[in-house]
Formats: sequence, structure tokens, C-alpha cells
Amino acid sequence: METIKELTARYPGLSGCAAAVENAANLIIDCYKNGHVLYTCGNGGSAADSDHIVGELMKGFLKKRPVDVDFRAKLAEAYPDQADFLADNLQCGLPAVSLHSQSALLTAFANDVDASMMYAQNIFALGKPGDILIAISTSGNSKNVVNAAKIAKMIGVKVIALTGAKPCALDALADCIIHVGDTETYRVQELHLPVYHWLCARVEEEFYKE
Repeated sequence: METIKELTARYPGLSGCAAAVENAANLIIDCYKNGHVLYTCGNGGSAADSDHIVGELMKGFLKKRPVDVDFRAKLAEAYPDQADFLADNLQCGLPAVSLHSQSALLTAFANDVDASMMYAQNIFALGKPGDILIAISTSGNSKNVVNAAKIAKMIGVKVIALTGAKPCALDALADCIIHVGDTETYRVQELHLPVYHWLCARVEEEFYKE
């Protein structure tokens, strides 16, 4: 995979946040090494980015991630006629959950309680100390994302924030904040994509050497 210097050379708008991106990668690697889970949240295009991150972590991204020989042997013992098919069509994954994907819960909570607390409720119910929340907001001030970060901090979930260039509410809440070098919403989102692609590739490289 490319180095952080190669990434910032391709995207000069990321030159000011290279250290933060590397720090985020280290936090995610530590999270997974200790058996924890990564959560994501955002609104609109950032919600789509949340799903995108989960998709890259939960299956092969740049690597195929085949199941290990021990699990393949267990499949052969349990399902001898189907073992090869099952093993060949599984990929190892890193546990990740997009909070906005639980539409029934979120719409019920928004209707019955308060929409600005829907992600906070979700991370409060799911999060455990040592987990990570990637909070995505192009402004850094989205109320439901900020509230989720507040609750995450209270329960021991570390917060990585992806936002734009301006100072924002997430600054005071994030363990690692990645300010990409733009302020226009769609341009911020354009810079978020190479950041999280690099993060997913770096984490994958750490756990899947082959």
C-alpha cells in the first residue's frame, strides 16, 4: 500500500492532517488487537461514508483474507461435502458497525425521543470501553454526531473525528481529529474518501500479511 507521504502527494488537501491520519490508524489497530469493535456515524453523504468504511473492514479490501487452516479443517469435519465451497467463499473481517444502518431503532428514537440523540443512544447501548467511534461531520458540528461523541467519551469509547478545515465542536471531544483542507461540504467529502481508504488499507495490512 502507499505511504502517507504518497497519499498527501496525490491529495495536497491532506498535507496538514498526515500525522492525525497515522494516529487514527494506530488507534484502530490497537482497538482490534485488543478484541474491540469499531463504530461509525454521520449524516447524508457522511452516512454513506460510514457504510463504506464498514464495507472495507468487514471483508477483503486490497487483500483476499482467506479463512485460516484451522477453520477450514473445522468446516471439513462438520460439512465434508460443502467445506471447500464454504471456506472459499468466506473472507476474514474486522468487526465494524455503521450506527445509522439500524433504521428501525433510529427512526423510532427520533420519533419518540429526540433525533439529535439517536446516535448517542445507539453507541450508549452498543459501545464498550476500548471500542472506537469514527464520527464523520463535514462541519464538525452536526448535533447528533457531536452528542454521540459526548456519550462515547463517557463510556470509554475512543473518538476519531473526520471533518473539514474549520474549528468545530468535535475538537474538544475527539481523541484524534482529522481536519481535511477544505470547507465546502462536497469537497470535504471528496477528501474524506482517500483518508478512510488509506486507514482501511493500513489496518488490513497490519492484520492480513499474506
